[in-house]
Amino acid sequence: MSHQLSDLLLTPAEMAAVDAAAAASGIDSFGLMERAGAAVAAAALRLHPGARRFVVLCGPGNNGGDAYVAARHLQEGGAAVAVLHFGDPSRLKGDAARAHAGCALQGQELHLYSPESGDVVIDGLFGAGLGRDVPAEVRAVIERVAEAGPPVLAIDLPSGLDGRTGRVLGAAFKAQNTITFMTRKPGHLLMPGRELCGELEVFDIGIPARIVRAEASGAIDENRPDAWRAVLPVEQLETHKYKRGHLVVFSGEADKTGAARMSAISGLKAGAGLVTIAAPHAAMAANAAHLTAVMLHAIDDEAELDAWLADKRLQTFVLGPGFGIGARARGFVTALADRHLVLDADGISSFKDDPQQLFDLFRGEPRLVLTPHEGEYSRLFPDISGNDGLGKVDKALAAARRANAAIVYKGADTVIAAPDGRALINTNAPAWLATAGSGDVLAGVIGGLLAQGLPAFEAAAAGVWLHGAAGHRAGKGLTAEELAAHVLPL
Repeated sequence: MSHQLSDLLLTPAEMAAVDAAAAASGIDSFGLMERAGAAVAAAALRLHPGARRFVVLCGPGNNGGDAYVAARHLQEGGAAVAVLHFGDPSRLKGDAARAHAGCALQGQELHLYSPESGDVVIDGLFGAGLGRDVPAEVRAVIERVAEAGPPVLAIDLPSGLDGRTGRVLGAAFKAQNTITFMTRKPGHLLMPGRELCGELEVFDIGIPARIVRAEASGAIDENRPDAWRAVLPVEQLETHKYKRGHLVVFSGEADKTGAARMSAISGLKAGAGLVTIAAPHAAMAANAAHLTAVMLHAIDDEAELDAWLADKRLQTFVLGPGFGIGARARGFVTALADRHLVLDADGISSFKDDPQQLFDLFRGEPRLVLTPHEGEYSRLFPDISGNDGLGKVDKALAAARRANAAIVYKGADTVIAAPDGRALINTNAPAWLATAGSGDVLAGVIGGLLAQGLPAFEAAAAGVWLHGAAGHRAGKGLTAEELAAHVLPL
């Protein structure tokens, strides 16, 4: 994947390795700090021309070093500046010590800060390097700032946020703007980090791209088209409807057919050549009344399903929306173990008493896509879900490995994970996508892409992205029907 550097995601550990490699290659590391601090000062003046004073909070490491440089530039530019430090500045080392020495301002201890009207806070306490809960003294200042409400400009990452997971470590600043350097971190995109960063700007301080790329594993990335474009089917002019794939969506009972129709229409809109709803005999009439482009097939039990599956053109299925929880769902999934399956909602919950039974069915080449929200995830993976040391990406990856499936771990920051260790964080979904029936549409879109021959992980990732794009097109206040109508094929 050829990325601009600002599009890459590096974990804090990878970024630390970039810094070390840059220094080892002979690049002047203090020069990098100087550029970082100058960029912060310039951003502060651009964003807050009317500030009465800039309050620069300086931490005990290199983030504090960047902050001292920023304070010096602001003062030299004629701004009113107050410096507050956490920890003893005389114990700073290396570049941070040099930055402190170059800043003529007399600092005060952090706990003495009391917000005044017209303040702008520049947060240079910890950045992405924090690995434990913030100390009580820092938490107290974070709370004072939150209460008084001055705008916060964070250096690298709002202090208190975990740069790998986006989680809050005890307490964190809510920044109006965050300025980070060279690349973004997962914590900038994962919730609640995404909201706490405010507007994010990536500034190039001059580390050569080859050094940055050498340390970027690429295992965690943002879900964008260049992550899956390479596997998209080439459109043939004379494409046959079976070549574009046949998707089957299972319907629930007569009074629960809406969810399956939502999935089926979405699969068709996403480009599947044919879509069939497989419904109980008693639900045929309810479905037929609402369908035109989607076909219908009556299936009551496993025996009828097995007979139908003799048609090997039937390769891709969606099971779950409105289906009902229980033994019937488990039996149908067992019959589908050699096909491609999107398992959603009731389909997932049907395996809560024995998740391993599900995972054992789908070994070999990954052909299962699971689309759990938080509650469904905890039913299938209770031990991983309960591990507070793991962030959302780690949880999604652990689940993908165990289930040998593509996992769509839903939420405001949906994460798509593959058993081979790849993970994508989705960012294009509008907040108003959280509406009843939205998940049925997503399951259908992923099914439609699987039917066209995309591998499970790429179908899941592209489906989540298309779902978000449809949400933007449909606009605020959308219903699931409107969302489905705005799905466009890739």
